[in-house]
Amino acid sequence: MTLLLSDKECSEGSLTPLTQALESEDLKMGSQKNNNNSQDPIACEEGPGVCSMALTIFSLFLITVTLPMSLFFVVKVVQEYERAVIFRLGRLLTGGARGPGVFFVIPCVDVYEKIDMRSQTFEIPPQEILTKDSVTVFVNAIMYYKVANATNAVANVDDFSGSARLLAATTLRNVLGTLTLGDILCQREAIAKDMKTTLDEGTQPWGVMVERVEVKDVRVPEQLQRAMAAEAEAARNARAKVIAAEGEYNSSRALRQAAEVIMDSPAALQLRYLQTLNSISAENNSTIIFPVPIDIMSNFMQCKQNQSENQMNPEQYHQFQQFQQYQQQHPPIQPIPPPPTTKPKPPPAKTMPGSEECSVKQLIGQEKNLMTSIN
Repeated sequence: MTLLLSDKECSEGSLTPLTQALESEDLKMGSQKNNNNSQDPIACEEGPGVCSMALTIFSLFLITVTLPMSLFFVVKVVQEYERAVIFRLGRLLTGGARGPGVFFVIPCVDVYEKIDMRSQTFEIPPQEILTKDSVTVFVNAIMYYKVANATNAVANVDDFSGSARLLAATTLRNVLGTLTLGDILCQREAIAKDMKTTLDEGTQPWGVMVERVEVKDVRVPEQLQRAMAAEAEAARNARAKVIAAEGEYNSSRALRQAAEVIMDSPAALQLRYLQTLNSISAENNSTIIFPVPIDIMSNFMQCKQNQSENQMNPEQYHQFQQFQQYQQQHPPIQPIPPPPTTKPKPPPAKTMPGSEECSVKQLIGQEKNLMTSIN
């Protein structure tokens, strides 16, 4: 017992930064546990019995007798990232986990278990989840965790690693089941924080601390992917049409302002025409377009009509006016259409009841009668 205490005192003299950080985390979790529970559930209320004391003394006597051969069984070493939890005759030793470095055990009395304090990674397998809007998705995530209290990890839970992994899978299903598909795709950071908070509450009694949780992948069915792609394409087309309409509106306003400027200064139209010819000639094009305003053509046609009227004699002009008045008072008579040249088809011959069959002579006679009646 004295050997253990002396080793602890020696190890406290030279502590590495990693050891100090781990011990500070142990103290924090221990203080939280003491605040929650007035009595430590791990520590034994009763002291060791007479038989335990006798076995311990007998083991120490054997160690002293068999020195130095017994040192191979007494001295143990743990790495910087490990801690050793010692049980003596089934009881947890006070003082917490031992390490890092050298510590001593009593053979046949003490049993110890090494705990790795390094961060571990667990990839949560894809979980089939039904979202709040009744959409089935497959989501997987990654969890980073480590042991913060080696004593709790050994004494409070059978398999701290497996328990933390199963809890992570169920927590992922519970958190995502309350969200819609849009929230899952957009709020990954919030989901990770919620999962970390829930896992910390569940794994704190086990001495496990969850460092980080990240949603890795979200897979949706192919039919839903096609529907989402069609919806996104329609939204993009609608935005493109709105942008094109706004561009047309802005360009029309600019053209209107340009037309007002050109109306104020007619020379600007000629400058615009020369600029257009310059842009056409820059492209090595042999075709040149000369724009002719419509106003010039209308004035030219009016001038030509006036000239033709002035060239007429007064008598001819008076006769032309009388002819126009006559046409207005007496419109032309529509011609009578000629009679039709085609002959109407003869009506079908009526068959007398009782005489279903007729001879050729009777048919010829009926046809002649019909022709005479038509003529």
